[in-house]
Amino acid sequence: MSSARFQVLTITRFTLLEALRTRLPWLVLATILLAVLGSLFVKQIAITETARQQTAFLAASLRLAAVFILGLYISSSMVREFNDKGLELLLSLDLPRAAYAGGKFSGFSLIALLMTALICLPIFFLAPLPAVLLWGVSLVLELWIVAALSLFCTMTFTQIMPATSFVLAFYILARSITAIRLISGSTLLDQSSLSHQVTVFLVDSVWFLLPSLNVFTQTAWLVNQAEWRMILPIVVQSAIYIGLLLGAALFDFYRKNL
Repeated sequence: MSSARFQVLTITRFTLLEALRTRLPWLVLATILLAVLGSLFVKQIAITETARQQTAFLAASLRLAAVFILGLYISSSMVREFNDKGLELLLSLDLPRAAYAGGKFSGFSLIALLMTALICLPIFFLAPLPAVLLWGVSLVLELWIVAALSLFCTMTFTQIMPATSFVLAFYILARSITAIRLISGSTLLDQSSLSHQVTVFLVDSVWFLLPSLNVFTQTAWLVNQAEWRMILPIVVQSAIYIGLLLGAALFDFYRKNL
Protein backbone atom coordinates (compact mmCIF):
# COMPACT_ATOMS: atom_id res chain seq x y z
CA MET A 1 0.00 0.00 0.00
CA SER A 2 1.38 3.39 -0.98
CA SER A 3 2.17 6.00 1.66
CA ALA A 4 -0.47 8.45 0.40
CA ARG A 5 -3.21 5.81 0.43
CA PHE A 6 -2.22 4.71 3.94
CA GLN A 7 -2.37 8.33 5.15
CA VAL A 8 -5.84 8.81 3.63
CA LEU A 9 -7.12 5.60 5.23
CA THR A 10 -5.64 6.59 8.59
CA ILE A 11 -7.33 10.01 8.54
CA THR A 12 -10.58 8.31 7.45
CA ARG A 13 -10.40 5.83 10.31
CA PHE A 14 -9.76 8.44 13.00
CA THR A 15 -12.49 10.71 11.59
CA LEU A 16 -14.98 7.85 11.85
CA LEU A 17 -13.79 6.89 15.34
CA GLU A 18 -14.12 10.49 16.50
CA ALA A 19 -17.74 10.56 15.38
CA LEU A 20 -18.55 7.24 17.02
CA ARG A 21 -16.98 8.29 20.33
CA THR A 22 -18.89 11.56 20.54
CA ARG A 23 -22.61 12.04 21.12
CA LEU A 24 -23.37 12.03 17.39
CA PRO A 25 -24.78 8.45 17.31
CA TRP A 26 -27.05 9.22 20.28
CA LEU A 27 -28.16 12.47 18.65
CA VAL A 28 -29.07 10.64 15.46
CA LEU A 29 -30.96 7.94 17.35
CA ALA A 30 -32.82 10.53 19.44
CA THR A 31 -33.75 12.44 16.27
CA ILE A 32 -35.05 9.27 14.64
CA LEU A 33 -37.11 8.45 17.76
CA LEU A 34 -38.64 11.95 17.83
CA ALA A 35 -39.43 11.76 14.11
CA VAL A 36 -41.11 8.36 14.56
CA LEU A 37 -43.20 9.69 17.45
CA GLY A 38 -44.12 12.72 15.37
CA SER A 39 -45.16 10.51 12.46
CA LEU A 40 -47.41 8.48 14.77
CA PHE A 41 -49.06 11.71 15.89
CA VAL A 42 -49.56 12.74 12.24
CA LYS A 43 -51.09 9.34 11.54
CA GLN A 44 -53.58 9.80 14.36
CA ILE A 45 -54.75 13.25 13.24
CA ALA A 46 -54.79 12.51 9.49
CA ILE A 47 -58.29 12.14 8.09
CA THR A 48 -57.48 10.09 4.98
CA GLU A 49 -54.51 8.08 3.72
CA THR A 50 -53.02 7.91 7.19
CA ALA A 51 -50.18 5.55 6.24
CA ARG A 52 -49.08 7.77 3.35
CA GLN A 53 -49.20 10.86 5.56
CA GLN A 54 -47.10 9.12 8.20
CA THR A 55 -44.51 7.96 5.67
CA ALA A 56 -44.26 11.38 4.03
CA PHE A 57 -43.82 13.18 7.35
CA LEU A 58 -41.22 10.72 8.62
CA ALA A 59 -39.15 10.74 5.42
CA ALA A 60 -39.19 14.52 4.99
CA SER A 61 -38.33 15.28 8.61
CA LEU A 62 -35.51 12.73 8.75
CA ARG A 63 -33.99 14.01 5.49
CA LEU A 64 -33.88 17.60 6.75
CA ALA A 65 -32.58 16.51 10.15
CA ALA A 66 -29.80 14.45 8.54
CA VAL A 67 -28.65 17.42 6.44
CA PHE A 68 -28.62 19.75 9.45
CA ILE A 69 -26.88 17.32 11.81
CA LEU A 70 -24.21 16.30 9.32
CA GLY A 71 -23.44 19.87 8.24
CA LEU A 72 -23.24 21.10 11.83
CA TYR A 73 -21.11 18.16 12.95
CA ILE A 74 -18.59 18.59 10.13
CA SER A 75 -18.29 22.32 10.77
CA SER A 76 -17.82 21.88 14.53
CA SER A 77 -15.34 19.02 14.10
CA MET A 78 -13.19 20.91 11.60
CA VAL A 79 -13.27 24.18 13.56
CA ARG A 80 -12.24 22.31 16.73
CA GLU A 81 -9.19 20.95 14.90
CA PHE A 82 -8.32 24.45 13.70
CA ASN A 83 -8.66 25.92 17.20
CA ASP A 84 -6.81 23.09 18.99
CA LYS A 85 -3.91 23.32 16.50
CA GLY A 86 -4.41 19.64 15.69
CA LEU A 87 -4.30 20.36 11.98
CA GLU A 88 -1.00 22.20 12.28
CA LEU A 89 0.44 19.23 14.18
CA LEU A 90 -0.66 16.80 11.46
CA LEU A 91 0.74 18.94 8.66
CA SER A 92 4.06 19.19 10.50
CA LEU A 93 4.39 15.39 10.13
CA ASP A 94 4.88 15.66 6.38
CA LEU A 95 1.21 14.90 5.68
CA PRO A 96 0.09 16.19 2.25
CA ARG A 97 -2.88 18.51 2.46
CA ALA A 98 -4.65 16.56 -0.27
CA ALA A 99 -4.35 13.38 1.80
CA TYR A 100 -5.77 15.16 4.84
CA ALA A 101 -8.73 16.59 2.91
CA GLY A 102 -9.35 13.28 1.13
CA GLY A 103 -9.25 11.35 4.39
CA LYS A 104 -11.59 13.80 6.08
CA PHE A 105 -14.11 13.63 3.25
CA SER A 106 -13.92 9.83 3.17
CA GLY A 107 -14.58 9.71 6.91
CA PHE A 108 -17.49 12.13 6.68
CA SER A 109 -18.86 10.09 3.74
CA LEU A 110 -18.84 6.95 5.88
CA ILE A 111 -20.61 8.85 8.65
CA ALA A 112 -23.27 9.92 6.13
CA LEU A 113 -23.64 6.31 4.99
CA LEU A 114 -24.16 5.07 8.56
CA MET A 115 -26.63 7.88 9.26
CA THR A 116 -28.63 6.92 6.17
CA ALA A 117 -28.70 3.27 7.21
CA LEU A 118 -30.12 4.20 10.62
CA ILE A 119 -32.63 6.60 9.09
CA CYS A 120 -33.90 4.00 6.63
CA LEU A 121 -34.61 1.42 9.35
CA PRO A 122 -38.00 2.82 10.50
CA ILE A 123 -38.99 3.65 6.92
CA PHE A 124 -38.57 -0.02 5.94
CA PHE A 125 -41.72 -0.77 7.96
CA LEU A 126 -43.80 1.82 6.09
CA ALA A 127 -42.77 1.61 2.43
CA PRO A 128 -41.79 -1.06 -0.14
CA LEU A 129 -38.18 -2.23 0.00
CA PRO A 130 -37.18 -1.10 -3.55
CA ALA A 131 -38.53 2.40 -2.91
CA VAL A 132 -36.70 2.65 0.41
CA LEU A 133 -33.43 1.51 -1.18
CA LEU A 134 -33.79 4.08 -3.96
CA TRP A 135 -34.61 6.79 -1.43
CA GLY A 136 -31.66 5.75 0.73
CA VAL A 137 -29.14 5.78 -2.13
CA SER A 138 -30.32 9.24 -3.13
CA LEU A 139 -30.05 10.45 0.48
CA VAL A 140 -26.45 9.20 0.70
CA LEU A 141 -25.53 11.14 -2.46
CA GLU A 142 -27.30 14.23 -1.13
CA LEU A 143 -25.43 14.00 2.17
CA TRP A 144 -22.13 13.55 0.33
CA ILE A 145 -22.75 16.85 -1.44
CA VAL A 146 -23.51 18.45 1.94
CA ALA A 147 -20.32 16.91 3.37
CA ALA A 148 -18.18 18.29 0.53
CA LEU A 149 -19.85 21.70 0.87
CA SER A 150 -19.36 21.74 4.65
CA LEU A 151 -15.71 20.81 4.23
CA PHE A 152 -15.22 23.64 1.73
CA CYS A 153 -17.06 26.21 3.87
CA THR A 154 -15.21 25.29 7.05
CA MET A 155 -11.82 25.50 5.36
CA THR A 156 -12.81 28.86 3.91
CA PHE A 157 -14.47 30.54 6.92
CA THR A 158 -12.80 28.53 9.76
CA GLN A 159 -15.78 29.44 12.00
CA ILE A 160 -18.90 27.43 12.81
CA MET A 161 -21.58 30.11 12.39
CA PRO A 162 -20.71 31.41 8.90
CA ALA A 163 -19.86 27.92 7.62
CA THR A 164 -23.11 26.35 8.86
CA SER A 165 -25.19 29.34 7.72
CA PHE A 166 -23.72 29.14 4.21
CA VAL A 167 -24.36 25.38 4.01
CA LEU A 168 -28.00 25.76 5.07
CA ALA A 169 -28.57 28.73 2.75
CA PHE A 170 -27.02 26.81 -0.15
CA TYR A 171 -29.14 23.74 0.61
CA ILE A 172 -32.42 25.64 0.90
CA LEU A 173 -31.74 27.62 -2.28
CA ALA A 174 -30.75 24.48 -4.22
CA ARG A 175 -33.93 22.77 -3.02
CA SER A 176 -36.20 25.67 -4.01
CA ILE A 177 -34.48 27.22 -7.05
CA THR A 178 -36.58 25.22 -9.54
CA ALA A 179 -39.80 26.50 -7.97
CA ILE A 180 -38.40 30.04 -7.92
CA ARG A 181 -37.51 29.71 -11.60
CA LEU A 182 -41.04 28.58 -12.48
CA ILE A 183 -42.52 31.52 -10.56
CA SER A 184 -40.19 34.02 -12.23
CA GLY A 185 -41.27 32.77 -15.66
CA SER A 186 -44.99 32.96 -14.91
CA THR A 187 -47.16 34.49 -17.62
CA LEU A 188 -49.02 36.45 -14.94
CA LEU A 189 -46.00 38.75 -14.57
CA ASP A 190 -45.10 41.61 -16.89
CA GLN A 191 -42.52 39.86 -19.04
CA SER A 192 -41.73 42.96 -21.10
CA SER A 193 -40.33 45.00 -18.20
CA LEU A 194 -36.57 45.31 -17.76
CA SER A 195 -36.71 44.36 -14.08
CA HIS A 196 -38.50 41.14 -14.91
CA GLN A 197 -35.99 40.21 -17.60
CA VAL A 198 -33.07 40.91 -15.26
CA THR A 199 -34.73 38.83 -12.53
CA VAL A 200 -35.33 35.94 -14.91
CA PHE A 201 -31.70 36.09 -16.08
CA LEU A 202 -30.37 36.06 -12.52
CA VAL A 203 -32.67 33.22 -11.45
CA ASP A 204 -31.72 31.16 -14.52
CA SER A 205 -28.03 31.77 -13.83
CA VAL A 206 -28.37 30.59 -10.23
CA TRP A 207 -30.43 27.60 -11.36
CA PHE A 208 -27.72 26.64 -13.86
CA LEU A 209 -24.96 26.84 -11.23
CA LEU A 210 -26.67 25.02 -8.35
CA PRO A 211 -27.43 21.30 -8.14
CA SER A 212 -31.10 20.41 -8.56
CA LEU A 213 -31.56 19.05 -5.06
CA ASN A 214 -35.32 19.08 -5.55
CA VAL A 215 -34.96 15.86 -7.60
CA PHE A 216 -32.94 14.18 -4.83
CA THR A 217 -34.52 11.97 -2.15
CA GLN A 218 -38.12 12.61 -3.13
CA THR A 219 -40.72 11.61 -0.57
CA ALA A 220 -43.05 10.72 -3.43
CA TRP A 221 -40.86 7.71 -4.18
CA LEU A 222 -41.97 6.12 -0.91
CA VAL A 223 -45.69 6.72 -1.34
CA ASN A 224 -45.92 6.30 -5.12
CA GLN A 225 -44.23 4.07 -7.65
CA ALA A 226 -40.51 4.80 -8.17
CA GLU A 227 -38.08 3.55 -10.82
CA TRP A 228 -34.31 3.14 -10.54
CA ARG A 229 -33.74 5.09 -13.76
CA MET A 230 -34.43 8.21 -11.68
CA ILE A 231 -31.10 7.73 -9.91
CA LEU A 232 -28.93 8.29 -13.00
CA PRO A 233 -29.18 12.13 -13.19
CA ILE A 234 -28.72 12.25 -9.40
CA VAL A 235 -25.49 10.25 -9.62
CA VAL A 236 -24.18 12.47 -12.41
CA GLN A 237 -24.99 15.68 -10.53
CA SER A 238 -23.46 14.32 -7.34
CA ALA A 239 -20.20 13.39 -9.06
CA ILE A 240 -19.92 16.82 -10.69
CA TYR A 241 -20.67 18.91 -7.60
CA ILE A 242 -18.67 16.78 -5.18
CA GLY A 243 -15.67 17.06 -7.49
CA LEU A 244 -16.09 20.82 -7.85
CA LEU A 245 -16.54 21.40 -4.11
CA LEU A 246 -13.57 19.23 -3.15
CA GLY A 247 -11.43 20.97 -5.77
CA ALA A 248 -12.45 24.37 -4.39
CA ALA A 249 -11.73 23.19 -0.83
CA LEU A 250 -8.27 21.97 -1.82
CA PHE A 251 -7.52 25.19 -3.66
CA ASP A 252 -8.43 27.24 -0.61
CA PHE A 253 -6.64 24.82 1.72
CA TYR A 254 -3.35 24.97 -0.17
CA ARG A 255 -3.26 28.76 -0.22
CA LYS A 256 -3.73 29.00 3.57
CA ASN A 257 -0.65 29.68 5.69
CA LEU A 258 -0.73 26.92 8.30
